[in-house]
Amino acid sequence: MHSHEPFIGDLKHRQLPSDEQEALLAALSRSMAMLEFTADGTLRDVNDNFLNLLGYRREELIGQHHSMLCDPTYVATGHYEQFWQHLRAGDVISGTLQRRRADGSTLWLEAICSPILDAGGQLQKVISVAADITAYIDDSRQSHSVLNALNRSLGVVELSADGIILSANSNYLKTMEYLAHELVGQPHRILCPDDYAQSPEYAAFWRDVCHGRFFSGRFQRRARNGRTVWWEATYSPVLDARGKPEKIICIGADATYRVTREVSDREHLHLLSLGINETDNAVIITDDNNRIVFHNIGFTRMLGFQAQQVIGKRPHELFAAHPNFVKSIERCHGELLQGRSFHTEELIHNMNDQPLWMSAVVNPILDASGKLINAVCVMTDITNTKVHEVLQYRVLNAMARDSSLTEQMNLLCEEVERVAPEVIASILRVDEQGRLHTLAGPSLPEIYNRAMDGVQIGTSVGACGAAAFSGEPVVSADIESDPRWDDFRHLALPHGLRACWSTPIKSSDGKVIGTFAFYYRQPRSPSAFHHLLVDAGLHLCALAIEREASRARIHQLAFYDSLTGLPNRSLLLVQAGQAIATAERGRSTVAVMFIDLDRFKQVNDSLGHQAGDELLRTVATRLQSQARRSDIVGRLSGDEFVVVLTQYDDNHLAEVVKRIQDRLSQPVHINGTPLNPSASIGVALFPANGNDIETLLHRADIAMYQAKAVNRGRFSFFSEEMNSMAQERLALEGALRDALRGGDFELHYQPQIHLRDHRLHGVEALARWPHPQLGNISPGRFIPIAEESGLIGELGKWALEEACFQLSDWRRRGIKVPSISVNLSATNFHDLELPQFVSDLLQRYSLSPTDLTLEITETVLMDTNPSTNQTIAAVHALGVPLAMDDFGTGYSSLGYLRKLPVGELKLDQSFVRDMVKDEAVSALTNAVIRIGESLKLIVVAEGVEDADQYELLIKQGCDVAQGYYFSRPLTADNLEIWIRDFMAGKENPG
Repeated sequence: MHSHEPFIGDLKHRQLPSDEQEALLAALSRSMAMLEFTADGTLRDVNDNFLNLLGYRREELIGQHHSMLCDPTYVATGHYEQFWQHLRAGDVISGTLQRRRADGSTLWLEAICSPILDAGGQLQKVISVAADITAYIDDSRQSHSVLNALNRSLGVVELSADGIILSANSNYLKTMEYLAHELVGQPHRILCPDDYAQSPEYAAFWRDVCHGRFFSGRFQRRARNGRTVWWEATYSPVLDARGKPEKIICIGADATYRVTREVSDREHLHLLSLGINETDNAVIITDDNNRIVFHNIGFTRMLGFQAQQVIGKRPHELFAAHPNFVKSIERCHGELLQGRSFHTEELIHNMNDQPLWMSAVVNPILDASGKLINAVCVMTDITNTKVHEVLQYRVLNAMARDSSLTEQMNLLCEEVERVAPEVIASILRVDEQGRLHTLAGPSLPEIYNRAMDGVQIGTSVGACGAAAFSGEPVVSADIESDPRWDDFRHLALPHGLRACWSTPIKSSDGKVIGTFAFYYRQPRSPSAFHHLLVDAGLHLCALAIEREASRARIHQLAFYDSLTGLPNRSLLLVQAGQAIATAERGRSTVAVMFIDLDRFKQVNDSLGHQAGDELLRTVATRLQSQARRSDIVGRLSGDEFVVVLTQYDDNHLAEVVKRIQDRLSQPVHINGTPLNPSASIGVALFPANGNDIETLLHRADIAMYQAKAVNRGRFSFFSEEMNSMAQERLALEGALRDALRGGDFELHYQPQIHLRDHRLHGVEALARWPHPQLGNISPGRFIPIAEESGLIGELGKWALEEACFQLSDWRRRGIKVPSISVNLSATNFHDLELPQFVSDLLQRYSLSPTDLTLEITETVLMDTNPSTNQTIAAVHALGVPLAMDDFGTGYSSLGYLRKLPVGELKLDQSFVRDMVKDEAVSALTNAVIRIGESLKLIVVAEGVEDADQYELLIKQGCDVAQGYYFSRPLTADNLEIWIRDFMAGKENPG
């Protein structure tokens, strides 16, 4: 919109030559004449004063062109066109005008022409208000004082007919910055810009003035210092009796500030208009009646409404079909009436009924009294962000709650159907054999879901089968006519499924692992909103499916033997414990079979480890083939297997064991070599031989050794006589006690090497027992005895003190060993005095906390002793690092890593051994390394025996390694020699 000063200001600045001045002043007191004409000049309306002044009847004017009121010579000039150009530009035109009466005579009017523009800035109509000054020449005695007042307030300059300045009043001189003698006698053109002064337009201006034309308007002039002055004035010719111009009187005022401000305002409004219209946001403005009075182009782009559908409507009328949004609009209006801003996020529908999420901020505009006069609403399309937010919230929350994959996928489908009710969502998984399995389809008929389960993917297996097969989205806009549905159309159409859009779900390596499908109840293609939903849902599906697969793989590797697929010791103990508990409640029996392959080491030595592995897999398969659904088959380690028989007939148990033994002894060909395997089996019974699985395993083990001692390939049931075999173990326990008191144990040290820069990371202290009569007794034999006899705590403390002493001695003699690791059992952490014991050792041997690392096994994680966590926390508070030993072989849980303050993960040697030849194991080691990397833990690989393992660990980014590839465990003296050679090798790599 344009704004102008009121007409009275223009009238105040008008002045006629001296012989007409009093007539003009008298005319100002008369009633005004009014005229209205359209943008094309058509006269629309006149008032009675105008009709009386010009002598026309109303019907003679209405519908005629404005030019009929003007002098024909004026209409023919360019000035008349300029008059219209100013009006179209929104400029108010004021001044003295010459008009023709109905009888052809001329009259003079002092008038103002005000243009009325529409919202687009286009001229709509013009209102002209005028007063007749023709016949008012009076000798009023008050004229002189009024004219003096005009002279004081306006600038007046008198010019000759040929444009020479004759005189100028002080206001004019001040405006133009001239002294009187500098200006009088100069041509008028010195006040004009050079290009205009030399132009034909300027010449025509003087020619018309000399012909008696009056000119009113804004004129660009030049002050003495070159400054531009906008001069708003009237040029009035004074004619002699013959109609010849005697002189020209110019009366006006400096309008420079107003013009500059109007230009600035127009530019500002233009930029504001551009900003509002070119933004992607939708903007509407309502009035005090809550009716829309303005909307920008963004509103049309976002919601599809045109001006004629919006202007004058109340906002809720546009969305009457969506009552929830209408309630929000009504709540918004209530807040605005209270003078408060309003913000909301809503799922709405545009004019084409397409859903979009919108964030709206509405601000009230109040008058001085606090009354609402307008409200400005800015709406932002947040569909893309909100779709991701809404879908992710429920699914990720379900993941955090550790809910099942099926529950997670059903939640996703339900959320999609909530925001897009026209959709029926379905998620299928694709297995390794390329078959479809239903994960979620809460709104699909159950019979349809069952029919699709297990179907092989292919190009003619509906949209989902085709999408999974091709790896590309498939749109079946009409199931009835789509050839891909030929074999499945009879399943879909009876349930009202008329169209389907299926998108493949891909894993991080690009493999198709499922499909995400939208079904429709009528033939159609997906909308842009549906694409947003699928884009947001696909990565959630992939994340959930891959997460479930990873968990299954981790569970498989953690609880199942990677070679045979049988439950490992950890899972076996749990399952067997549950079976025993069930048998105890039902007062039934359980048989535990401990199976050891005979001469298995010879197979490994003669045919190689691969042949040995193949034999173990064969044994596992044969055991599973003989077991019933209720039986439990597991592998303990090496060539040792366990079968737990439940619900068996006591009278036929021996026959069952014999049948299993016979099945195991059947010939087998491995790598073309015939083998006749055999197994020694020991059997212990619940409750006769023990009340828990550990006891039963122990006694079945004793029975197995008894059978093997008599002759290989036999089986034996545990009896009390077998306890004599346990006496050796008791004797060994006594020897163990004596060894701890007599100092017969010694520590060997195995180096740990940084793989990135091949420097020494530290050494692990390993207990060794050289017995004077029994020879070297392996840790695998004396450590379990120490644990069972309660000596493990004492052994751990001895190892701690010996290790600290040795490290201190090395430091004193300048042998650079960065740190030393000592293994402790769960029993050590039951001792609340352990932290003080460690602190005293460090102080006694002048060691820092980081010189010592305590290695704990996963049994510590499962320990329920209340002292354990307290002791661990106290040790950690000392600054002594903790390492998780044999990670992945027991009840591994990432949750425990989060809770326990461990600094190292030690990757069990069983994984390192198989990582080169088993991709699954390699993937697990890589996953453990990534876990360590994410948790900022050092990962130490144990049991590195060859260059292939070494190179693969480097490739996977492992931090530290130890094993025979670098060095066997060494005595302290031999380790010093090894370190010297190792350092010499680093200094002389050639």
